[in-house]
Amino acid sequence: MSGEKPEPAMELPQEGENLSLIGEDEEDKDWRSLIPEERFHTADVTATRNGTFEDFALKTELLRGIYKKRWERPSPIQEDSIPMAMSGYDILARAKNGVGKTGSYLIPILEKVDPSLPYIQALVLVPTIELAAQTYKVCKELSAFMKGLEVFLIHRGIETEKAIVTFQTKNVHIVIATPGRMRSLIRYNNVKLDKLAILALDEADKLLSVDFRPVIEEIVSATPTTRQMLLFSATYPRAVKDFCDKFMRNYKPINTMNELCLRGVTQYYAYMAESDKIRCLNTLFHHLSIFQSMIFCNTVHRVTALAKMIVDLGFSCGYIHAHMSTTDRTKVLHDFSEKKFRHLVASDLCARGVDVPTVNVVFNFDFPDKSDAYLHRVGRGGRFGGLALAVNFITDADRWKKTLIEKELGCKIPSIPKDIDPALYAR
Repeated sequence: MSGEKPEPAMELPQEGENLSLIGEDEEDKDWRSLIPEERFHTADVTATRNGTFEDFALKTELLRGIYKKRWERPSPIQEDSIPMAMSGYDILARAKNGVGKTGSYLIPILEKVDPSLPYIQALVLVPTIELAAQTYKVCKELSAFMKGLEVFLIHRGIETEKAIVTFQTKNVHIVIATPGRMRSLIRYNNVKLDKLAILALDEADKLLSVDFRPVIEEIVSATPTTRQMLLFSATYPRAVKDFCDKFMRNYKPINTMNELCLRGVTQYYAYMAESDKIRCLNTLFHHLSIFQSMIFCNTVHRVTALAKMIVDLGFSCGYIHAHMSTTDRTKVLHDFSEKKFRHLVASDLCARGVDVPTVNVVFNFDFPDKSDAYLHRVGRGGRFGGLALAVNFITDADRWKKTLIEKELGCKIPSIPKDIDPALYAR
């Protein structure tokens, strides 16, 4: 296009260069005003039995927290799982990304926990620091009117000494944690789970992968055999079923998924040479109605290099990857959710659980190798029934991966058209 800025070469930034603080979009300084106050909702969250949260006979304080968050009606996964969880059943629930899984286990937990009892009654395990912080935030919001309830967050960025002091001086009732730090506290007898009533695993497929499973099993072994277990995820490999058969009692399967991808996410691919990716991204930035976007790369170096080039092109952008400090990662996600910048370049660290409702375009700048990574990446758009666009950059080396992922997910990713109707993703 005429008038476009030239794209810099794909060079890595200097070691230690800070790209987390960036300026305004030069091309569109008023992009925040484009974001509608209410987003369109698809059948992923509206195809319900028209129930209400009052139907669950919840505590008044909990209902107040739910409505303060502007959760008007339960989604399909919440309608199916909340009553079953409140009845005491172990649950293996499968639902798409962004359809209310967090509320599906937090609401029963908050309903059943008794703040008058001075011990940990519920533990929620999640695979990443970002998801732990987000889950903690939702739990605190839902329990805002529940007097005396103590919720504690544990992950690598929380000092061990702080955690020990908290458990020694306060009656903690609910713990939200990543597995590694939780296991360490258990091993050194700094936390007791002998009276735990509920254990929830979010993103269970990741938690029960080869990297996490020994840690998870060690934590589970520190809990009573009578505890209730709630497992939630979008995909379920064989490892999940094996775990359920070993540790859960007559669990109830719940599946609200007729298809894997969110109905509100329109997917396309653009075929190109590797050297054309920057030019294509720049062109799409100019032509698409982007509220906020997430752009995924396959390596840490690619993340930092691409973020620098986007800033050089005149767009506001941050980046996040696993090699950053917990403090920096937390700040970047906070600033992105507060709309302090428009684009976020990320590794697969952010492919799970990160919930920023104003993300309406997702780019796979580097196409992923596996179908579950693809599913979770594109699921960052279209949250809770919203509309979004997913654009996949495909090179010769990616063609077989695209074919395999289409087959495994049961979907067809068509070629990107010359013009894309904004009604598909920007309302």
